[in-house]
Amino acid sequence: MLVLQEEPSPQDRPALRLPVSRRANVERFSAIEAGFVRFTVEETTQLQPCLDELEVFSAGPDSRNVALASAGATATSSSTLPGYAIHQLKHVNDGLYGNDHSWISNENGRGWVQLKLAKPTRIDRVVWSRDRENVPRYNDRLPTKYRVEVSLDGTAWTRVAGHEDRLPQTLKLTAGTLATSTGLPVAEAARFQKLQAQRKQLEKAITEAETAPVVYAGIFGKPGETRRFQRGDVTQPREEVAPGVVTALHPIAPLPMDAPDPQRRLALADWIVDRQNPLTARVMANRIWHYHFGTGLVDTPSDFGVNGSRPTHPELLDWLAREFVNNGWSIKHLHRIIVLSQTYRQSSSPPDMAAGMARDAQTRLLWRFPPRRLEAEVLRDTILSASNKLSLRMGGPGFDLFEPNTNYVKVYNSKSEFGPDDFRRMIYQHKPRVQLDNVFGAFDCPDAGQIAPRRNVSTTPLQALSLLNSTFALEQAGFFAARVVSDAGNNPSAQVDRAFQVAFNRGPSVEEAAAATELVSQHGLPSLCRALINSNEFIQIF
Repeated sequence: MLVLQEEPSPQDRPALRLPVSRRANVERFSAIEAGFVRFTVEETTQLQPCLDELEVFSAGPDSRNVALASAGATATSSSTLPGYAIHQLKHVNDGLYGNDHSWISNENGRGWVQLKLAKPTRIDRVVWSRDRENVPRYNDRLPTKYRVEVSLDGTAWTRVAGHEDRLPQTLKLTAGTLATSTGLPVAEAARFQKLQAQRKQLEKAITEAETAPVVYAGIFGKPGETRRFQRGDVTQPREEVAPGVVTALHPIAPLPMDAPDPQRRLALADWIVDRQNPLTARVMANRIWHYHFGTGLVDTPSDFGVNGSRPTHPELLDWLAREFVNNGWSIKHLHRIIVLSQTYRQSSSPPDMAAGMARDAQTRLLWRFPPRRLEAEVLRDTILSASNKLSLRMGGPGFDLFEPNTNYVKVYNSKSEFGPDDFRRMIYQHKPRVQLDNVFGAFDCPDAGQIAPRRNVSTTPLQALSLLNSTFALEQAGFFAARVVSDAGNNPSAQVDRAFQVAFNRGPSVEEAAAATELVSQHGLPSLCRALINSNEFIQIF
């Protein structure tokens, strides 16, 4: 059924048009003679209304924008937000789009812009927008209730368009395509179905071609100016300064004020690895030493300044830095010369222990190898290695020490059951911020929510209880025992010897062998394996 009716006034039309958008919004109406056009905002999404362009198009086949200032049109407004060069009345009809060329009213949620055309013109549409750039950035200040009026003399006004026939701005619309062959002859219907199948294949191919991985990416642009702030106060900018580095460390060739970003980044990279720069190689060499000995030659690895510690062996640190640079910045070379050194290979219990402890109890002078506890990750990998369950597979997705869940906010509950996928090296663990698993989180493992150039080392009852009674420790002790039985058979003496070899890389003493054999006979081999992975010798580097 078709119902005919007179064209209603704009405010009485049914709401069938699309909601307003920050992009171009078109207001069409019957052609009318106008010398003035006024756009009045009655409500916005928030704050003062903003328009980046208001366009008025003449009717007929040679339609053109007669609202441009370059075409002789002039703009007036109810008010303009003061103090912003990018938000001026002149921008409303300058032909430029985007927030940086816009007008903002000085009234919250209200305001009007009026255009006086160069001469009366027959018009049939008005186009307005809030932020019509290729990549719009702003969706605030968007007019949601408005009216468009025209006048010949600027006194008597006629309303030609408004918001009433638009759907609500918050409405989310979807569109679909209805295709049917009903009523077609058989041959045409078959051809129709074939074309529809081809269309679906093409749409699928287009979707796959247009779908790309989502990444966080920067936008390359011209670097902004850098100024000196008086006494460090950002509200007191002074003269502009050229890009550069701290010249007291090692100067670089001066760069011009307008140096592009690639040139600046290349200059910084060259400065970092310059052979004359004393910092980079020293810091890196100290870090590598730190992870081999538990403490760096400078025990504040992130602070080589006056607030940091002095190096215990400054000449050694300088020599390591030069060796590092002279061998192509090879980390592997630095590892090799450290671990093959007599200092690294010396005992942690030399004959003159009493004299050494009296002079240097903290072993900062390296008169012996400084004993220390294994880090949390190394401890877990060592337990898995002893039980013969450590997976050495490289690459690919990592594993999680927390139970999976589908909560809209992730809940972190430590796992109590583990499988082969969880037995990879701990470097492949998914590491959430501010969350630690119940077992190895107790061993001073950083929570990934803050930097940790040097880890704390504590000794707590929770560490002993976790390593003794946790599900993981009990399970791995069982796997360790099964490995020993597989290697040494059912002879208790052979089992004890093999367990010590795996755990400590040595055989048991006579007293240890007797006590261990008795433990196995009374409580079983898993109890011995459990005791071994809880011993100081297992969790300490001597």
